[in-house]
Amino acid sequence: MSKTAPNPALHSMTAFATSAGESGAYRWNCELRSVNGKGLDIRVRAPDWVDGLEVALRGQVAAHVARGNVTLNVRVTREDAAVTVQVNDAQLSAMLAALTEIEAQAMDLGLSLAPSKATDIAVMRGVLEQSSADQDTGPLKAALVADVTALVQDFVQMRAGEGAALAKVLHAQLDAVADLTTQAAGIAEARQDEVAQNLRRALARILDNADGLDEARIAQELALLAVKADITEEIDRLRAHVAAARDLITAAGPVGRKLDFLMQEFNREANTLCSKAQNTDLTRVGLALKALIDQMREQVQNVE
Repeated sequence: MSKTAPNPALHSMTAFATSAGESGAYRWNCELRSVNGKGLDIRVRAPDWVDGLEVALRGQVAAHVARGNVTLNVRVTREDAAVTVQVNDAQLSAMLAALTEIEAQAMDLGLSLAPSKATDIAVMRGVLEQSSADQDTGPLKAALVADVTALVQDFVQMRAGEGAALAKVLHAQLDAVADLTTQAAGIAEARQDEVAQNLRRALARILDNADGLDEARIAQELALLAVKADITEEIDRLRAHVAAARDLITAAGPVGRKLDFLMQEFNREANTLCSKAQNTDLTRVGLALKALIDQMREQVQNVE
């Protein structure tokens, strides 16, 4: 049997990559990571004071990743001290009006409040605003997007590397499934005489108790016994599933969902084989198949 070599087209959903950069007075660190997920869930944490940055970064990730829970963190700092503090007149007026109302109601209730200090008002949300001399964040956004674009490429390469390792493991497991399937076919062929004898004994029992039964009913019972002992279809389907899995592993694009569905089909055939076994050796092979398929399914959970 020819065995297909692993193909790096398979991608893992697990990866991690970082980058750092600078532009003018700004410095940043980016971190991109992903774990398994049923679909694509992208979470971006980036400075909201850089207009349009989050949308642009999300687009970069979505263009290259099809599945997984992905998190992108971007931290930006400014090293210079060219920052001014100014009063937000509208917010200050709103706060003073609110304080006046509070003091008036307190006086109506006979309560005496301590005088408000400027420092107390200054720390209220939105009264003071910080602004830098450079208000145009366009160049910073362009630099960040360029940096994250390169980061995503590194990230995808890491997912491909992990995918190549997964493909190697899955191919080895498929080889083992194919070997066990061949063993099951050999055991089934070797026990054909035993099955025939069992059917003859079953026929004798039926004939001994056939008073009042028609021949059609007897034929039906024998056919059911034969079907219960025949694992030819299960063997054929297992071999077809092995071939289909190999094709998926070497196919381009996301195949994780298809592989996961195929693992369910593998498991169904192994269960049926065990239920039809009626033989210690065949049962042993069927149980080994089930254990191996469970291991494969764990690996498939990581495939994009």
